[in-house]
Amino acid sequence: MEDKDVPSEECGILGIFAPNEAVSRMAFFGLYALQHRGQEAAGIAVADGTAIRIHKDVGLVAQVFNEGNLAPLTGHYAIGHTRYSTTGSSSKRNAQPFLIETQFGPIAAAHNGNLVNAAELRQEVLKRGVGLYSSSDSEVITMMLAGAEGDTWDDRIRNCMPKWRGAYSLVILTRDQVYAVRDPWGFRPLSVGRLPSGGHAAASESGALRTLGCNSIREVKPGEIITLSNTALRVRQAIPPAPQLARCTFEHIYFSRPDSFWDGLLVHEVRQRLGEELAREAPVDAEVVIPVPDSSIPAAIGYARTSGIPYNDGFIKNRYIGRTFIQPTDSLRQQGVAMKFLAIEENLRNKRVVVLDDSIVRGTTSGPLVRLLRDAGAREIHLRITCPPIAHPCFMGVDMGTYEELIAHRLTLEEIRDHIDADTLHFLSLDGMMRAIGRPSGYCNACFTGVYPIDVDAQGTKTGFEKAIA
Repeated sequence: MEDKDVPSEECGILGIFAPNEAVSRMAFFGLYALQHRGQEAAGIAVADGTAIRIHKDVGLVAQVFNEGNLAPLTGHYAIGHTRYSTTGSSSKRNAQPFLIETQFGPIAAAHNGNLVNAAELRQEVLKRGVGLYSSSDSEVITMMLAGAEGDTWDDRIRNCMPKWRGAYSLVILTRDQVYAVRDPWGFRPLSVGRLPSGGHAAASESGALRTLGCNSIREVKPGEIITLSNTALRVRQAIPPAPQLARCTFEHIYFSRPDSFWDGLLVHEVRQRLGEELAREAPVDAEVVIPVPDSSIPAAIGYARTSGIPYNDGFIKNRYIGRTFIQPTDSLRQQGVAMKFLAIEENLRNKRVVVLDDSIVRGTTSGPLVRLLRDAGAREIHLRITCPPIAHPCFMGVDMGTYEELIAHRLTLEEIRDHIDADTLHFLSLDGMMRAIGRPSGYCNACFTGVYPIDVDAQGTKTGFEKAIA
């Protein structure tokens, strides 16, 4: 089952150099900590100084890996990937990392993000006579690295970076090194830390690094290449950071685990401030504040603290129903969100309720949630959203849907409120959201404003390459 009314992150990536450790097992637990960033496929590649071995498949991390397929993945260097598709459909051929043999030895790559010039780059690769197996822009990145100029992999990566336009945080594996690479705009997160064993690890979120015991954690800076190898950690500013950085605001709103840091800010604290801003922007006379679990819990705490209205749980969430690949029966499908959420009637009956949620994308979930609350006896329902209306698609690696699918593109605020049957509805203003984050600039808010930090192809779709390989 897949919840189509939330923005979906493309993936989580991980890179490890861990001498004298079972590196494939470390990669497994690191990916486990990144499972929330993608539940369609997972893969781990490991190098031992001579060769690279890989295992990947569709499914959750715990479904893809077991003792039998982890055991052959021996070595000191590893990269891993857990996937949600944005460019390319959900299929085994699009699972990452991508591994190829080159004249310089094997190379594997895992990618978080989306290249806005992927179609153009794909054609350039095909013109060189290179066959492409998948419909993913991440394979294009890997093939470009294989054919790049330069005496070292570090040089080849640096020579490719100016050609890639859009969002790319990468972990790249060779026989004896792991590289962590971030685009000059800083769209997608990537951090690096030191392992207790003396090695290093890189991951999409600092929380995953702490799961592995890392300390001295810092972000990979926009435009940087950081090399994890048997020598000391090497840092290279490969290309200059963009004059205007464009970190993804949705890392704060929804994607990141609350214990992670993004742009040096603890996500949990930012989400609490989002709720506080909502309490100031849209106060209401109510008796209880409840979150839609899980990402809105800190925001509901902040709203309750600022408004003085008591906080309580209103929904119980089944955290596993959205991660099954077994399709429900027709009768169960009609239950819709009731399969994922149950209302706690004792906390809601005959009460005026403020509900905190992170976003409304397609508008297919909010209405059924409001109905659950009404069926549980709530007298009034006041919905508060921790970001502005999402009226524009994302082309940088977040699956939010097309213009036609986005409810805020089609309907006015009052029409949305009528559609979901809430008594009141308020989206946090852009200024209020940025006040909560505490940064005046450096973020991409294109999904709210339609102002993209780089030129994009508005006709592009996530399965745009599928026809070429059908």
